[in-house]
Amino acid sequence: MRKKRNAVIQLAILAALGAAVVVTSLLPQAPARREAYAPAEVSVILRESDTSLWSNARLGMEQAAGELGAELRMLTPAGSNDGAGQLDMLRREAAGQTSVLVIAPADCAGLERALAQREAGCPIVSLESPREGAALTVAPDNAALGAALAQAALEEAGSGFVMLLSASPDSAGVAARMEGARQALEAAGVRTRVGETDLSGAGLAGLLKHPDLSAVMAFEPAITEQAAALKNSLGLDVPLYGVGVTAAGAAWLERGVISAAAAWSDFAVGYLAVEGALALARGERVQMEQPPFFIVRGEDIYEPEYQKLLFPVTG
Repeated sequence: MRKKRNAVIQLAILAALGAAVVVTSLLPQAPARREAYAPAEVSVILRESDTSLWSNARLGMEQAAGELGAELRMLTPAGSNDGAGQLDMLRREAAGQTSVLVIAPADCAGLERALAQREAGCPIVSLESPREGAALTVAPDNAALGAALAQAALEEAGSGFVMLLSASPDSAGVAARMEGARQALEAAGVRTRVGETDLSGAGLAGLLKHPDLSAVMAFEPAITEQAAALKNSLGLDVPLYGVGVTAAGAAWLERGVISAAAAWSDFAVGYLAVEGALALARGERVQMEQPPFFIVRGEDIYEPEYQKLLFPVTG
């Protein structure tokens, strides 16, 4: 067990060394393209104050910026899911020298209103949640992802209900994952209940200790990590299913605290977001396919194909 845990730590260290080979093959002509265009400034506004949750995405963004000649500015709100703070950042960046904005919206409705009123003044790339008015979205099929995670949960669902953790109700992408899971579970005759919490895990312990609980599902990396840490500290055996695989998430998967997680290549998402943003800044039309997702269990994370996607390494 200790050897496996050390392997997870080593993989996490490798992730911090630089960018992955996952996307580099997609743009073999990137160095030549860098010479052809003047530098552009890309501002990235995240929705979580904990930047470790976006570490691999940031690696992808930084590699794309380096290869394609962009100046990258990373911004985080004072608190997680601070929609008003995000919009203040958006207006401030748009009034400055930024060429294009990349945002993971905390308040999707608020962002749509701002875009409808042309408050941005530059192209917008939306991460995680498709938004009306955004020029481009880089996100997996959230509803299908939630349904696939629910299918994994059905393999060991008991006679009780499945708790669906809602921590970001204003995020359309996260809400779509939860709704996809709910529909799949209820179509299979499994009862569901929504448990309201937030990204700090407020009230989460009480939700996890419900006596009629057969499984718990979380739909974003932050609350997946919170639920796993609490489940472990409380000594609970309720199956837990989550989203995203961070370094901490991989350790919980390896120990069996998380039964399975729906994941995608964060590095690829970050790279493609900056690539698309730069194309928009140059006035080009951009079409983006949805990044694929996969369901991973603890025994899978040491497979080469998952290591490449989950723990990107500089090439």
